[in-house]
Amino acid sequence: MAKQSYRPDAKRIARERIAELFRQADLFYTENPAWSHRCVYLARKIAMRQRIRIEERFRRRFCHHCYRYLVPGVNLRVRVTRGMVVMTCLECGRQMRIPTRRRR
Repeated sequence: MAKQSYRPDAKRIARERIAELFRQADLFYTENPAWSHRCVYLARKIAMRQRIRIEERFRRRFCHHCYRYLVPGVNLRVRVTRGMVVMTCLECGRQMRIPTRRRR
């Protein structure tokens, strides 16, 4: 296994690039949704390469099954039921459930 080069600010730069990619995905979606999906793909690749987690505010913006950029009302259905927020991707049909109750 090759030794990984280490730069002290690499993770900070990666987080900035991921944020910029999601900002661009939001802008591109009306023009060409494929560009938005590509931005999500690149953001995931950066996060995996640097071994960092994508922030929660960004994680809820893409489907964890087909990795498509999600826009509520266009390709995402959001429902609140039984203490859960159920987000359904209309591209693949996968549901993501988020509890609304706070943890103790």
